[in-house]
Amino acid sequence: MTLDEFFQKHPRGALAFSGGVDSAYLLWAGLQAGAEVRPYFVKTPFQPRFELEDARRLCARLGVALTVIEYDILSDPAVAANPPDRCYHCKRRLFSLMKERAEADGLPLLLDGTNASDDGGDRPGMRALRELEVRSPLRECGLTKDRIRVLSRQAGLFTWDKPSYACLATRVPTGRAITREDLERVERGEEALASLGFVDFRLRLTAGGARLQVPEGQLPLALERRRDILSVLSADFSELTLDLTPRVPID
Repeated sequence: MTLDEFFQKHPRGALAFSGGVDSAYLLWAGLQAGAEVRPYFVKTPFQPRFELEDARRLCARLGVALTVIEYDILSDPAVAANPPDRCYHCKRRLFSLMKERAEADGLPLLLDGTNASDDGGDRPGMRALRELEVRSPLRECGLTKDRIRVLSRQAGLFTWDKPSYACLATRVPTGRAITREDLERVERGEEALASLGFVDFRLRLTAGGARLQVPEGQLPLALERRRDILSVLSADFSELTLDLTPRVPID
């Protein structure tokens, strides 16, 4: 099945939109197929500002309105406690909110950007999507991340080479309660590191501060800019370490 065939069968739907590579291409493809695909972005403390900015920028370019739903996910104790299955509770709540809003807007079908490269096993987040009957056209049509990047570039989407991004909650060790203050510290830190030239990295909280993970090619940059890193991060983190095991980006 192709995406065109999918949208011929399902011409109206609400898309869980993040502004990332996958959901951006899915939105473009749906619109190209003549379908009514409406993007919904649930804004929580887990999403950094740039994600919403990218989502708005892309929707503006495609000429489609973006629906933004504000929600304090930390008000859910099952999420804030940060158990091993946090992602299940989070996705279950956020997609339920999105589904309610979409159905109120007359769109009973909910779509997401899961692709054929994503592990379809019994991961907590995937389980929540199945329970809520969320459809994943990219996955159903066999489109891998690499292929989606190629097609996105051909379509002229600025997201084609955007690094994959996991929500800010993944920077907090499992079992450590998630606080708004910690999320804000991580967001400030990652914004500062991006301004120093780092790409596709992670700043993970530790018991005493934070640990920086960068791809192998950026390890020399981390050493070269050591003083700059300390300068921009020391106000928020009393202890900083560099992980000498390179981060392997996962698409």
